[in-house]
Parts: sequence; C-alpha cells; structure tokens
Amino acid sequence: MDPAPTISTQGLTRRFGELVAVDGVDLRVSPGQFFGFLGPNGAGKSTTIKMLTGLLAPSSGRIEILGLDLQKNPVDVKRQIGVVPEGMALFGRLTGSEFLNFAGRMYGLNRETAAQRAAELLDFMQLADQPKKLVTDYSHGMQKKLAMAAAVIHGPKVLFLDEPFEGVDAIAAGTLKAMLQGMIARGATIFLTSHVLEIVERLCSHVAIIHQGRLVAQGSLEELRAGVAAQTPAVSGKVSGDGSGDGSRSPAERMTLEQIFLRTVGGERHAEQELSWLG
Repeated sequence: MDPAPTISTQGLTRRFGELVAVDGVDLRVSPGQFFGFLGPNGAGKSTTIKMLTGLLAPSSGRIEILGLDLQKNPVDVKRQIGVVPEGMALFGRLTGSEFLNFAGRMYGLNRETAAQRAAELLDFMQLADQPKKLVTDYSHGMQKKLAMAAAVIHGPKVLFLDEPFEGVDAIAAGTLKAMLQGMIARGATIFLTSHVLEIVERLCSHVAIIHQGRLVAQGSLEELRAGVAAQTPAVSGKVSGDGSGDGSRSPAERMTLEQIFLRTVGGERHAEQELSWLG
C-alpha cells in the first residue's frame, strides 16, 4: 500500500482576472521524494509554489501538506515546512546572524537553540567571516545561501525551493546539494523548481511538468522516459544527446531530462528554428 502523500493537490486552480495561471492541477508527492517541478517561463510554476506554501490563495481546489488541509490549518503546516521563495524576502538591515536568529525564533525555537543553529548554519554556508556585514551588502549568491539557511533552521519536514541555485557559484552549489541530499536521506521531502535541467536530473527522483497552467506529465524519470518514447516513434532512430552512441541501452533509457522536457512541451520545434543572418 502506497504511503499517504506529503504534498497533494486536487483541482488546484488560480485565476488572475481572465487569465488562468494554474488550471486544475493534481499533484502527488510521496514522503522522502526529491521532486522536480518544471515548466517554461510563465507556465505557472511560481504561482503553484506560492499556493502550496500559503503565500497565495487558490481560486479553487484543495491542498494537503503532511496530511493537513492548508486552508484550514495554515499555521500548523507552516511550522513544518521551509521555503526559499522567488524573491527570497530577506531583511536587509539585519546582519546574517540577526536574521537567522529572528527566523529561528519565528519558527518557535528557544533563544539558545536558535543562536546555536544560526552559528552552525553561517559557518556551513561560509558566511561567518564578516559577522557585522548587513544582508543588504551581501552578494546575490550570499543572499541565496542565507535564504536557504533560514528555510532549514527549524528542521522542516518539507522544503520548497524556487530556483535555489540561481546566481550561486559552483562551490556553494556543491555545498547546498550535499545539504539537500542529506535532508532526503533523513526522510525530508523536497519540492524544487529550476530552469537548470541538468541539476534537476542529477538531484530529483520524480518530476512533474506544467505547461500553460496544466500538468502535462508526472512520475519518476524512468516513467517519463518510457511515456515520451512510447508517444514519439521517431525516438527509436535517435542517438543519446551525449554523443556516446551506446547501443547497449534502449533509446528511452538514453533520453535526457532536457529531451523529455522539450518533447513534452513542444520545445523541439522552436529549437530547430534558425536565424539566417547568424552564420
């Protein structure tokens, strides 16, 4: 018997006037999954995350997080989740330590625990060397790491990440990935959006794709590969995008997440277009 989902939506819809940004989305994310949520610009990814985290009310539909109805139990849900939103929402006139202590206290940690975890996180994120520096003077990458630290200071059971690696250097990205994989190993569930499909493919076990507000694919990477291959006869004559030409695996097994994504949202047609005046 499948375990109860950590994240579940039924008919999730959000309208802005005449625009239907998210249209009847049914999501299911199981406990302990590293779940990637993909889509082109304007597809409804950030709107969906804002609804899942209580930052935006849905026009209709139902959201359950950890078995709780988000609209009926918003505080109980928010105590158990962490969020790195699109705009990060940091307080620029605080130092990094002050901000993390504030975040910890808001999540209900006592003063001593909040201070201890703030110090550990600043050291882990390599932000401890300038303790008096204000957040507003941090680089974009430093602010991203601080936002991540604030999102995990209370040990959330579910972590929502909206483009967490944007503007982060390779060293910091490696640190963040190791931390996230450690959380998964300890049973947490992570819901990630990113335009960097290589990162999603390396980290995520399951993926959903949203296009023009509607969910067009959902499942494990293996299930998505098999589904796209079955619907695309031409794939049988193609070689994997890495150029290896490995004949020991089926064409479906050689498909990258980028190929799956482009075929699912129809992006291959645009990729094949050329501009005559560029070479």
